[in-house]
Amino acid sequence: MRALSVTNSAVSREKLLQMAEATPGAWTGIRIAAMLLVLKGWKSNEVAELFDLSRWSVVKWIQRVNKEGALGLEERSRPGRPRRLDPGIQKDLENALSKDPRDYGLKRNRWDGVVVVEYLEKAHGVHLKVRQAQRWIRRLGFSLRQPIYRYVQSTSEGVEEFRRTVKKTPRIQGKRR
Repeated sequence: MRALSVTNSAVSREKLLQMAEATPGAWTGIRIAAMLLVLKGWKSNEVAELFDLSRWSVVKWIQRVNKEGALGLEERSRPGRPRRLDPGIQKDLENALSKDPRDYGLKRNRWDGVVVVEYLEKAHGVHLKVRQAQRWIRRLGFSLRQPIYRYVQSTSEGVEEFRRTVKKTPRIQGKRR
């Protein structure tokens, strides 16, 4: 089997070194270094072994460089499902999280996943699951805290009436049974 080599005449050692100096990022640097080694005569499996990569990754890099030139080594956006919250909704949610949920007509006094889901459906028509809403709370720099439940404290008003109606034994003055 014949060794792969860079055949694109626009790719040279000098051009790759200039690109390495101008481009931040480790993976781009590794790709550039790998292509420099291929230009020196290294085989793809040797380069892959040196950088602890799969041989197929190096082969793909060589093929992209041959097809597109040195720009084929640059980082590309990866495909994936787009986020449901566009930047405008994210900014709006961040502003909302810094305020009280009751300001938005919600009946809770703290933000949690359930309240964020309710807010997003009400304000933006976006439906998320509770766990995803919790992730958005964290991603925007806020923390999830457990809600505090407080029992309503009694007042002295109505205590005597309560004792009369609930007490099973009548109260004898001065003595307790």
